[in-house]
This record gives sequence, structure tokens and C-alpha cells, in this order.
Amino acid sequence: MPAARETKPDPSEHLPYYGKYIQLVPEGDIISTLETQARDAKAFLAGIGAAVSTYRYAPGKWSVKEMLGHVIDSERVFSARALIFARGDAARLPGFEQDDYVRTASSDSFPLPELAAELEAVRRSTVFLFRHLPEEAWLSRGVANDAEVSVRALAYIIAGHELHHWEVLRTRYL
Repeated sequence: MPAARETKPDPSEHLPYYGKYIQLVPEGDIISTLETQARDAKAFLAGIGAAVSTYRYAPGKWSVKEMLGHVIDSERVFSARALIFARGDAARLPGFEQDDYVRTASSDSFPLPELAAELEAVRRSTVFLFRHLPEEAWLSRGVANDAEVSVRALAYIIAGHELHHWEVLRTRYL
């Protein structure tokens, strides 16, 4: 039987909303996927010029740097949830309002290469977290934003969420 980290989560492990992210993730070891994404993101972001970094494709939409800040913050939140649930903590965790986070992060005030380096550091931390989990922790569950979610689903959500936003960047910004 494959390790839990090598198989996609069952739909019972997450809200249906997150299925759109999980379906974007290729089959195989999620830790390898997260590592590959880190290398790909570094190269992808290095190709975005400073002039484009504050571009918004429509009024009220996030800039490129704000979207990157959102990806960083979301990965931190999802990783924290994974850690808490993997350690057996039964706390019910709150949701987070992404637009409030983006607004207060002030990502447009930072150089794009600095935000890219921050994403790289956050992803390294995420990879270490998941790499060091015992097998049984991958199937641990907890409640976040009033919905049950597994540690395994959170790993796939992190990967799929990033893939989703890079596709938005490619199609609507670049």
C-alpha cells in the first residue's frame, strides 16, 4: 500500500471547494511535487519584470505582488493548520479573510525578488514540515473554518493553490 503522501486525499478529507486545487496536482509523492514547485516558482518569478509586478488586470483585482503575497500567506496558514492537526491538537481553527490579509500585507511596497525569496523560504519550511511527519499524521484531521480537513489534504491544497495562482498570472497578467 502506498504511503499516504503518495496518494491524493479522498473527497471526505476536505471541503468540495478545495477539490479544484487538489485536481491540479499531479499524481505521486506530494513532497516531491512541493520541491519541484519551489524550483519552478523561482524561475517563473525571476522572469517577471518590475514594471509588471504592480499590474492589475482589472479594477479591484490584486496586483502581481499582492497575488504573490496571498500565495505566501495562504501557505503559511495551511502549513500551520497541518502542523496543529498532525500533532493531535483538537483546537477548532478560524478561517482567514484573504482580502483582509492582502490589504494589510502591503506586498506592493516590497521588491518582487524579495517576495520571491520569501516564498522560497516558506516553501522550504513547508517541505521540512511534511517530510518529517510520521505516516499516521498524514491522515490526522482537524477543524478549520468550521470544516474538517486532513493533513494530507492540506499538503495537496498548498500545491494546488499555487498552481491555480500561477495559471491566473500566466493568463490574466502576463
